[in-house]
Amino acid sequence: MTYPLVRPAHLDLESFSRATGLHPELVRRLVALGLIDARTDSSGGLCFPPAQVVAAGRLQRLHAGLAVNYASLGLVTDLLDRIAELEAALRSRTRTTGDRSWT
Repeated sequence: MTYPLVRPAHLDLESFSRATGLHPELVRRLVALGLIDARTDSSGGLCFPPAQVVAAGRLQRLHAGLAVNYASLGLVTDLLDRIAELEAALRSRTRTTGDRSWT
């Protein structure tokens, strides 16, 4: 038995499915919807960056917590990301100008 010295930079579909607990067909659907980033390898299979495991977990939590379908999750994640950007900009502005927060 050999052990790799370096972790692979990408996960194949089976490894990604095991890591996220998602069925491979659902993973393919999420990729098709643009909710998870993947690329194809030389044999035509899907490869996922390890950071997409976190993205899949976020999608699972939102799907369970908000009871929205997977197609709607793209809009929800975009809006949440935008809110986070605006809050960060507000915090940055407050620190540099000395303005008091409204809360």
